[in-house]
Parts: sequence; structure tokens; C-alpha cells
Amino acid sequence: MVKEEPPSASKDLQELQRKLSLLIASVQSNSKVVSFMKSPAGQYLDRHPFLALNLLVFFAVSAVPVGFFLLLVVLTSLAAFLGVILLEGLVISVGGLSLLCVLCGLGFVSLVVSGTIMVSYMVVSSLINYWFSLRLLPQHNSSGDCPLAMKSAHVEGEGLYQE
Repeated sequence: MVKEEPPSASKDLQELQRKLSLLIASVQSNSKVVSFMKSPAGQYLDRHPFLALNLLVFFAVSAVPVGFFLLLVVLTSLAAFLGVILLEGLVISVGGLSLLCVLCGLGFVSLVVSGTIMVSYMVVSSLINYWFSLRLLPQHNSSGDCPLAMKSAHVEGEGLYQE
């Protein structure tokens, strides 16, 4: 009941065996493989083929989980980096807007304060000038040339100004 293989299948297997032999020959003739096989680790593995096969299977099987782990590390690092950038951008934006509001408020306060100081200076300066001009008028009144002296003399005559 065993089916015989058709002649084309045996030719395909022979072709596959030939390609595999060429692949093994090219790997064995590779300069890096030759230098590894001359090293003590390569010579030890050449003497212990079961251990070499065991290491080969272990590395082949562990490549997938290690690859997934490295992918997870890279993606997590990217997510953390982007999260930090987004968080930093948010903090800088909120901080910048807060600074803008504070600076606008300080600009308004400085305008009000400087306006108040200017008005106060002008009022106090005018009052002091007026007060000193009234004190100095009796001294200038003797000359009679100053029209303010006449006006202040008129004010004194009505009793509004008394010293």
C-alpha cells in the first residue's frame, strides 16, 4: 500500500540535496566561520555536537521572545519619549499662557501705578508751586510789577487768605 514516488519527486529531492550541500559548503568556507571554528569555543563545540545542536536550537527558539522583548522596550521607550514631549509641551504651553497673563496684568498694573505717580507728581508739584508762589508774593508785592501780587493782594483784601 505504499505509493511509489514519481520520478520527478526524486529528481526534486536530489536537486534540493545538491542546493543544501552548496549552502553548507558556502557557510563552511566563510571566513568568519573558519575563524570561529579555529577558536577554542569552536573546537569545543566541534568535539561536542550535541551541545552545539542544543545551543543552536536554544538561540533559534529564543530569538522570537527576545525580539518581542526588544520590540516592547523600543515601543515603550518611544511612547515614554513621546509622552514626555507631549507632557513637556503641555506644561510649556500652560506655563507660557500663564506667564503671558501675568505679564499682561503686570503691564496694566505698571500703567496704573505710573499714571498714578505722574498725576500725583503733577498735583503735588502744582500745589507746592502754588503754595510757594503765595508765600513769595508779599515779598514781590513791594515792587508792584507782578500781576499775581495784585491778584493775591485782592484775595488778601477779601479775607480768604490769612497767614
